[in-house]
Amino acid sequence: MLKRKISDELAKWKGGRDKRCLLVKGARQVGKTYSIDRFARENYRHYIPIDFDRNPAYSAIFDGDLDAGTLQKQISLRVPGAALVPGETLLLLDEIQNCPRARAALKFLAIDGRFDVIASGSMLGIHYKDVPSYPVGYVDTLEMHSLDFEEFLWASGVSPGSIEDIREHFSEKKPAPQAMHDRMMELFKEYMVVGGMPRVVNEFVMTQNFAAVLKLQRAIISDYTDDIAKYAEGAEKAKARSCFQSIPKHLSKDYKKFRYSRVDRNGNARKYGGSLMWLYDAGIINFCYNLAAPELPLEGNAKSDAFKVYMRDTGLLLAMLEDGAQEDIIDGRLGIYKGAIYENIVADIFGKSGKKLYYFERDNRLEMDFFIRHERQATAIEVKSADNTKSKSMSAVIENHGVRRGIRLSAKNVGVRTYGNGIEVDSLPLYMAMFL
Repeated sequence: MLKRKISDELAKWKGGRDKRCLLVKGARQVGKTYSIDRFARENYRHYIPIDFDRNPAYSAIFDGDLDAGTLQKQISLRVPGAALVPGETLLLLDEIQNCPRARAALKFLAIDGRFDVIASGSMLGIHYKDVPSYPVGYVDTLEMHSLDFEEFLWASGVSPGSIEDIREHFSEKKPAPQAMHDRMMELFKEYMVVGGMPRVVNEFVMTQNFAAVLKLQRAIISDYTDDIAKYAEGAEKAKARSCFQSIPKHLSKDYKKFRYSRVDRNGNARKYGGSLMWLYDAGIINFCYNLAAPELPLEGNAKSDAFKVYMRDTGLLLAMLEDGAQEDIIDGRLGIYKGAIYENIVADIFGKSGKKLYYFERDNRLEMDFFIRHERQATAIEVKSADNTKSKSMSAVIENHGVRRGIRLSAKNVGVRTYGNGIEVDSLPLYMAMFL
């Protein structure tokens, strides 16, 4: 039974004073339904799950008037054993993207307030045109991801107390004991290979079998491809599939900016831009935008037409490569892809912590992997798959672009490096990215 952070978020929502309906969104198979179902059974006397994917006929509940009284009658009529007891009932509207009128009904259910209501969906941006009206102001939104690194550590038997010990070394900028450092790097590599999809993590924890992990991951990738065929419309099906399959190809290049020509020799933003947004709305990819200048505010300096694309789950990215890629990561091989995988895992960690992703690039010669707002400064983040010498890019952004804060993530233990102008750059082990 995997411990998930969303359980605490759901408890906060339940105990809130001005409670509205809750919309939980995220990619398929990240554990939304399981987590909500477990929370409901532990915290409510009565629980009514309505799954529009498994039971499309439930959409008829919302065909007529959407006032709470009418909906209560329809639920009582159509859902066997439904007990709608005020103050004691949780109603789950699962895969709500398959019933756009149910999403509009959240407003009236929130106004009524007799029952707690959670909606969840994986493709909420796909059928947005079919929603008659959005319940703006009546819904709180919570995004769920596959397991983050800390959740993976819990699943692997690392106690919260041990994680706090590691955090102390991060906060005080002191090296971790070598045994601790070596074990954390080992777990970090396992997380890269396994990723965070709950079924996959559970399989790995139970069996330690990477072959079984790969089989499950490729089944999930197949499911994503099936979702494209199911939900994308018309010509968008083939284009979204081509964009999805091109992601490893983009990350294999030294120059990782997304180029439509790598999807299709005649590709351009007009032809494929919508397909990329489809993958983003489905929770499969993250965008990382190039900055016009490496300074705050980062969003204000981001260029919307220059970006990199990362997979939201690094284990799935590795599973898209040929057999043997898992072993190569564990053993420290994989050539140029190795750097791409390490960048992807840091992007994944930042994305799951709620950060938007930015990078800085100039003339194909200078590229800083990420920029984040950290300790009130625009902070350059350099990701290294090995403990190499000083980076020319870090030196360049400090000496030529006014950057005063930098962090280098690598396999090396905690330390400090001094760059031009006497500026000190923190050197942190990759697993400490979860504390940024």
